[in-house]
Amino acid sequence: MNIDIFKDILVPVIGGLGIFMLGLEFMSNGIQALSVNKMRAFLARAAGTPIKGVIAGTLITGVIQSSTAMTVMVVGLVNAGVVGLRPAISVIMGANVGTTLGNGLIALPLGPLGLIFAGVFSLVYCFAKSERIRNVALACMGFALIFYGLNLMTGGLRPLRNIPEVMDVLSTLTADSYYNLIKCVLIAAGVTAMIHSSSATIGIVMGLGAAGVLDWTTAVAFSLGADLGTTITSWIASINLSKNAKRAAYAHMSFNIIGVCITVPLFFLSIDILAWAMQWFGGDPGVPVVVEGKETFPLVPVAVGLYSTFFNVFNTALLFPFVSVFERVLSRIGRTDAEDVEDYSTPKFLDRRLTSDFARAVPAVQQETARHLQAGAMFLDIARSAKSAPSDPGEHYLATDILSRDIRDYTASLMKEDLPYEQLDLVASLIEEADFTAALTESMHQVARRVKREKFSEPALAIVNQALSKLDASLQEIMPDYGVVRPSMPAGHVSLPTVTELRAQTLALGPNAGAAERGTILALLGSVERAEILIRRIDEERKSVNRQSVLSRASQKRERQVRPPLDEGGLSPMPAE
Repeated sequence: MNIDIFKDILVPVIGGLGIFMLGLEFMSNGIQALSVNKMRAFLARAAGTPIKGVIAGTLITGVIQSSTAMTVMVVGLVNAGVVGLRPAISVIMGANVGTTLGNGLIALPLGPLGLIFAGVFSLVYCFAKSERIRNVALACMGFALIFYGLNLMTGGLRPLRNIPEVMDVLSTLTADSYYNLIKCVLIAAGVTAMIHSSSATIGIVMGLGAAGVLDWTTAVAFSLGADLGTTITSWIASINLSKNAKRAAYAHMSFNIIGVCITVPLFFLSIDILAWAMQWFGGDPGVPVVVEGKETFPLVPVAVGLYSTFFNVFNTALLFPFVSVFERVLSRIGRTDAEDVEDYSTPKFLDRRLTSDFARAVPAVQQETARHLQAGAMFLDIARSAKSAPSDPGEHYLATDILSRDIRDYTASLMKEDLPYEQLDLVASLIEEADFTAALTESMHQVARRVKREKFSEPALAIVNQALSKLDASLQEIMPDYGVVRPSMPAGHVSLPTVTELRAQTLALGPNAGAAERGTILALLGSVERAEILIRRIDEERKSVNRQSVLSRASQKRERQVRPPLDEGGLSPMPAE
């Protein structure tokens, strides 16, 4: 039999693999465009306990069809402070279970229909006007391309069985002993790590198995390695993130490594169980079916999908009772005293149950806004390299930005249609104050970032310290308890230079400072000037509405509504004797 390697093997295999991976990308992008924001918000709300975390992780991964995307999302939420380490661990467990749905779908024998369905949905995608319909069509088109790509790969891989040199190489990848099993697992893990998709690796393995190039036991062994290799993506995603984000990635890696280490010694026993279970799914996967005069093994993909599902469910059930142990162990990795500082990414006073009680919700917003100001003032400690200050200004700014969004969303939720004008005016004032506070925090972040980046000479450092002290004094106008309380002194006894004077001192440094230093100081003074403008604006906003008076009237109104009615004589009703 003459085989044209280019036409019969390379074209369908490379083309099929490309179409398969493109289908995965289209399906994932379409589904995520439809629901990823809702999924992220749902995850942030739902992942409160380990059980809820597992359920949320399973459901969301089952919908978006990518455990990799799900794990990266979790790592990002942990980095942002939206999800804690413990619920993140359980969510990642659920993601491992949810991804098995995709592996099961890939195993369905829909290959010949893939192209026609892909064509239909691509036409819908091209001509649809609604963005929602386009995203649905994109997801369906990707789903169809997965099967068509897998069908092409299977056809292209089938001729390899007739090439003795290829079969000699692949014969060394037979999982017939523990040594060869471990070799197959590691090879599959390496391939998955390179292409960042366990689904793609499992698709390739299913194609090799269905074509008869790999026996079904070896194909199952490769699927085990795919689950191990997929952990590399979450680790890469966490490299430049916070320590808790890294710990979430480590949790993903440790789950799958532990699961593989437990499953490998039980592999041949589990294969016997799978062979027995396959009688309800079509029969022996090692028995070929002749189609158009060619042997194929359609049950191998089914066996691979079943085993992958069993492995992830078994692994999750086995390790779920040890979530708290994982949290304790992972929390110790790279722990420093800086991690014990307050987490400003999580609101402290905003209680959603208070949004219907205006008189209690407004003070909560005021307390949280004051806390946001306190977090912003910490940038001056960062600029001075204080021991108690957060070590990373970027990470601290990310936390304050998340807090700012929470304050803004919570305050906006207070604007009910039935509120009187003075209460609506107060809410609007609070929103503006929160916005000015966020801008002030950003300016102080710029101050800290510029000071930390530059190495200053002594004369230049003196100007920088004066600028920081000036900002300290300005902050005390809106934060009376901030910093060290200064003793009362006659007016004019202590004076700080203006920004204009500091700018003149900077320009006069001459040879005592380099051009980069002077440029940094001038940019720093610009940030200080903006910060002072915002401080004055916050002070004016607080005085624009008589907040205490409005709150007092709202509180009195609430008390009248909840007070029990009096009888006609002005006395509370008494029970009859």
